[in-house]
Amino acid sequence: MAGPPDEPDPAVPAHPPPLIAPIFQGQNGDGPGSHWEQTCHDGAVTWKAPEVTRYDGPLPEGERATLQFFLDWQRATLLFKCAGLTGDQLAERALPPSELSLLGLIRHLTNVERAWFRQRFADEPVEDAYGIQLAFQETDPTRAAADYARLTEEFKLADAAAENAPLEAAFTHNGEALSLRFIYLHMIEEYARHNGHADLLRERIDGATGE
Repeated sequence: MAGPPDEPDPAVPAHPPPLIAPIFQGQNGDGPGSHWEQTCHDGAVTWKAPEVTRYDGPLPEGERATLQFFLDWQRATLLFKCAGLTGDQLAERALPPSELSLLGLIRHLTNVERAWFRQRFADEPVEDAYGIQLAFQETDPTRAAADYARLTEEFKLADAAAENAPLEAAFTHNGEALSLRFIYLHMIEEYARHNGHADLLRERIDGATGE
């Protein structure tokens, strides 16, 4: 379980600027809500992953704010690699025989965000978002919009689960004592590794490259 909240860190801004701006702003001004729950192929309309603007500094002061900054940057980078793609393109397994796809990464990282922040650290009684292997194996292009929205919502829920706890707050996982600091470092590493996969997948899909 997480430890008691500490005093607010004056080095951490109460309302830091978003690193993904705006998460839900699509090419047609789409926002969160019922429209996101429709399939990708709705009559003549084809959903595409929204364009993403990543916050580029200045770097914050303090360890906690810095860890949050780099986690948010990595989150935004995954969405940046998906921007402008249809559900079919996101679900494309562009590096056979691997089962990796951008949509699979979206689903996998939804699992990872939930597992570390909400299930293990905050001890929330929530189930996995997807089966561990099914996150990659059962990608459905017609559910891409809903899967994408689920990940961005998980960002908010994960941050809320950790926001009032100090980095030293401890919990036990597989018999080992870990801290909230460990989760931030692990999540940055997890995204960095999968964003390397996303680089290759995106280039194979449409030739797009970039950081």
